[in-house]
Amino acid sequence: MSTAPRHLATRRQVLAGGGAAAAIAFTGTFSELFAGTAAARGHSGYGPLVADPDGLLDLPKGFRYRVLSREGDALRSGEGRVPSNHDGMAAFAARQGRVHLVRNHENRVTADIAVPTVAGLTYDPMGKGGCTALELDGRNRVLGEHVAIAGTAVNCAGGPTPWRTWLTCEETEDRAGTNGYTKDHGFIFEVDGADPRRTGAVPLTAMGRFQHEAIAVDPKSGIVYETEDAFDRPFGLFYRFLPEKPLGGTGSLRAGGALEAMRVPGVPDLSVVQETGASFDRVEWVPVPDPLAAETPIRLQDFGPKGITHAQKLEGCYWGGSCVYFVSSFARSAAGSAADHYGQVWRYEPKRRRLTLVVVFGPDTDVQLPGESPDNICLAADGGLMVCEDGGGAQHVFGVTRRGEVYAMARGRQNIGTPEEPEWGEFAGVTFSPDGSTMFVNCYTPGTTFAVTGPFC
Repeated sequence: MSTAPRHLATRRQVLAGGGAAAAIAFTGTFSELFAGTAAARGHSGYGPLVADPDGLLDLPKGFRYRVLSREGDALRSGEGRVPSNHDGMAAFAARQGRVHLVRNHENRVTADIAVPTVAGLTYDPMGKGGCTALELDGRNRVLGEHVAIAGTAVNCAGGPTPWRTWLTCEETEDRAGTNGYTKDHGFIFEVDGADPRRTGAVPLTAMGRFQHEAIAVDPKSGIVYETEDAFDRPFGLFYRFLPEKPLGGTGSLRAGGALEAMRVPGVPDLSVVQETGASFDRVEWVPVPDPLAAETPIRLQDFGPKGITHAQKLEGCYWGGSCVYFVSSFARSAAGSAADHYGQVWRYEPKRRRLTLVVVFGPDTDVQLPGESPDNICLAADGGLMVCEDGGGAQHVFGVTRRGEVYAMARGRQNIGTPEEPEWGEFAGVTFSPDGSTMFVNCYTPGTTFAVTGPFC
């Protein structure tokens, strides 16, 4: 969900006021972002966006969309209405060419439409968040839609596991007795979209209680990397979880493990690193004193005289080749960060214990290059990247080719403001079908899930 300061004019809003087309810029070594992926076809985008006569989603010529689900509609399971605040998402292969799509709902206590409570799938009956799951046929027709987990809170992002389940993350630290909750929140839950009762509503407590954002799993070691999007200083940490039963399949993460936080010697705040290619060897992993944060939030706990490394707005996370990549959406010194930036992508190499800044969004000094606030990020079907921005003004999904060329893939047209002061719901949860033929993406509000098809490859 967007937490960019709305009272400040972003560069995109400046451009929109003058009628200029939005653009985006990155600096960095792009080939590193696509390690281990299929070769990208040579292109620099799919052409300009074409205005959608139905006012929902602008796409390049040759692409089309199908609306799969909208908040407020009836769930096909009969369990209630489609919840609001569509966020992180993943697609999984199923039998007979079908796809299971698991979708987060970042609902707080003030949410318009809660995830319906279902017996056996509800953690805290006072929690309004959770996940729903859609079953699609080979033509992206919805065959079913049901609750996958309920009674959780502020389910922002997460990530898929190698055994085809979804780890949904609570982006909150609220305790029982706060905001009416009857249980502590701030956990990760495992969700099987095809058979939710197999996973139930069990918090993976050993993975930590904090403001979770996203995860990525090392498919060889089973280590789970976790980002923390803490809203105030000191900002979040980057974690790794070493499971007792790595790659053990559904339910194995309940066996527990060790949670550690990343320390970059001499770098207390990642925002001070501004040059792409800057690299740090001898990254350390420090045991978390109290993963359940019974008395003190993890980021405030005592990690010894050397301290720990923080970063503002740690968001998207994915595994590529032999490395994990994670995103810092932005940093603002006015909010307490050590320095300012409009977005970073970092790469961590476990074998070398090396951290490298590979992409910087911006530059912030050029109003003609208004790229800012990367959020959800995924590998695209053509071997490139898809990035959901989390800033102000017009909302886009941007593609990034291996050569570093950036193009607009989609633009939201659902105005949630007024004709005089328009505002558009951000994109979230971009992901691709297992065969790469369909891009799925959510509009956060009004909650809408799209299936986009066309000449991706």
